[in-house]
Amino acid sequence: MTSPPDHVDSREALASFVRDLGRDCVENDGSWKNADLGDFLEALAAWIDDADGWYRNTGGDLPPRGDWAFFARALSAAAVYE
Repeated sequence: MTSPPDHVDSREALASFVRDLGRDCVENDGSWKNADLGDFLEALAAWIDDADGWYRNTGGDLPPRGDWAFFARALSAAAVYE
């Protein structure tokens, strides 16, 4: 599973991360709990709804306006979030 990078700070870096995530899904789909697009998108929405708890649990604060790393983290989390 591709780890969410904290260095995603631009549109280009996010695009690269999403491409890596797509390759990881193809190569390791058996390790993804939400490899089906519908399940992935539902998990993505659920993780975004609950992101403040993730940030709290990892010692951070939810970015008030979001950021590129936030979106990369959300995409990565959607692969395993239930």
